[in-house]
Amino acid sequence: MVHIIDGKKLAGEIKERISSELKELTSRCDSIPTIGTIIIGNNRESELFLRLRERASSEVGIKSEHYRFFEDVEEREVIEVIEELNSSEEIHGIIIQQPIPEHISLHRLLSRLSPDKDVEGITPRNLGRLMIGEEDIIPCTPLAVLRILEHANVQLKGANAVIVNHSPIVGKPLAILLLNRNATVSVCHVFTRNLKEYTRKADILITATGVPRLIGREHIKEGSVVIDVGISKTEKGICGDVAFDEVKEIVSAITPVPGGVGPVTIASALENLLKLYKRKVGEEK
Repeated sequence: MVHIIDGKKLAGEIKERISSELKELTSRCDSIPTIGTIIIGNNRESELFLRLRERASSEVGIKSEHYRFFEDVEEREVIEVIEELNSSEEIHGIIIQQPIPEHISLHRLLSRLSPDKDVEGITPRNLGRLMIGEEDIIPCTPLAVLRILEHANVQLKGANAVIVNHSPIVGKPLAILLLNRNATVSVCHVFTRNLKEYTRKADILITATGVPRLIGREHIKEGSVVIDVGISKTEKGICGDVAFDEVKEIVSAITPVPGGVGPVTIASALENLLKLYKRKVGEEK
């Protein structure tokens, strides 16, 4: 029988642990753990995710501060605020909400963001540490996938894992995480020829393309584990990369959309903030 992985339940368990730790920590510390989020422009999907994260943060005792800019803001103005937040004693973690306008370089913004306040784990230093096996602040979506695989007791050592995404915030760091756990990893993307040739060999298939129902029954190895990171809004509602109803009949475990990876990604951001806060107050063990 297929295991439909309940991301909301897993996220709830993570948040419960974070809340418990923070209650104990803040009873001894003279500060409130706070995330500062930089928002440029007005993207509807981004705003929805922002509200969900803000609500989850509030549930566990984390404060949210927003720093908003118009779409046409100059890059130097954003960098000035990043540097102010880097030195602020009241901000324990910083997130640059994506997407950002094309005239602004995400790389330059991240290069100016302190790795010690990098909630999403995507500054050059934190990604570099991940590359050499020193896992510290891990990018939120890859961390969420890892938490889901652990929760589902999926064996990674020796498994054939296929990732359909090669972005620097999802596919690439996730590939490193799986390699660190001795999986055999293939990374596919928009230029991959004959995608089915790769996905049908996967013991673990992770897809994050944002293309509705890209992955059908013909792409899937029977008994595999499928983690659907993609999310799209269509005329028929919200869906993922995977044609869920036709695929669920042949897999051993699968995440739904919505209610799968998304809630765990938000919880993973809070998990990272907890780690950064503990360092700031000298409580990391």
